[in-house]
Amino acid sequence: QVSLVESGGGEVQAGGSLTLSCAASGRTFSEYTMDWFRQAPGKEREFVARIKWNGDDETYLDSVRNRFTISRDVAKNTVYLQMTSLKPEGSAVYYCAAGGRNAMGIYSWVSWGQGTQVTVSS
Repeated sequence: QVSLVESGGGEVQAGGSLTLSCAASGRTFSEYTMDWFRQAPGKEREFVARIKWNGDDETYLDSVRNRFTISRDVAKNTVYLQMTSLKPEGSAVYYCAAGGRNAMGIYSWVSWGQGTQVTVSS
């Protein structure tokens, strides 16, 4: 089992930047792909970014590509989401999640953090 704790949220003006952190503890982190999701009030949770623990295959939501960067520090067991040029529509609770494919090739998430609030004011 892996436990995840997010931090770094806060309030920022449009155009500003924030860096979120997701600290992991528990099982071998190299087993998992790490994702960031976000959920705004009244909306469904949406995928934001993904990275494998070996650093390969970064994937982004189209609307955040070139503004957000996902990275990881294996020594610190931490995944980051650097967010720049933030927009008011980016206001949401941001969650990190650990996942991977099972023996049948089906992708699922094994652990979620508690979330951290990001508010972008116009």
